[in-house]
Amino acid sequence: MIDKFAKGNLRGRLRRDREVLLWKLDGLSEYDTRRPLTATGTNLLGLVKHVATVEARYFGEVFDRPSPEPLPRWQDSDGSDQWAAEGETRDQIVGFYRRTWEHADATIDELPLDAPGRVPWWPEPYTDTNLFAVLVHVLGETVRHAGQADILREGLDGRTGLRAEHEQRIDEEARAAYCAKIERAARAAAPIEA
Repeated sequence: MIDKFAKGNLRGRLRRDREVLLWKLDGLSEYDTRRPLTATGTNLLGLVKHVATVEARYFGEVFDRPSPEPLPRWQDSDGSDQWAAEGETRDQIVGFYRRTWEHADATIDELPLDAPGRVPWWPEPYTDTNLFAVLVHVLGETVRHAGQADILREGLDGRTGLRAEHEQRIDEEARAAYCAKIERAARAAAPIEA
């Protein structure tokens, strides 16, 4: 009973956060989805591509259910899963992510939570694991990157939130007043550091 509940809950959260990550691309130009938005080059479309690759590996290779999507060997990882090359379209990367969901969901559906898996890129003694641990790990990765995408999107056009249906119109005046209040508090606390 608890296994069914745990699997359903974790899978539901994973599905929600997959959609959140894709929503962060909504309405943006091709350039804004691809351009580096941090000093390390983090970009929105690259986050989607990276999380798709993570899911493909963890719910594929780890359980000897290789992804139907072509992937380079994990040993040959060169960071190219974190950005979109010129010849890759947004639709291709989003399609890759959605197809990866299907494959991952099939793995989750077909295996029990204690199904053994092997993560060769994890250090010993952690290489041997199970579906439950992988679900928690991938959910953590997805949440982390969806949070990064939220901050990046806010920096581009001020849009924030978990889902489009909960998004509220941006009140620039209220937002500026709120930020000014936080700035005053930060400046007032600064002498404490000296």
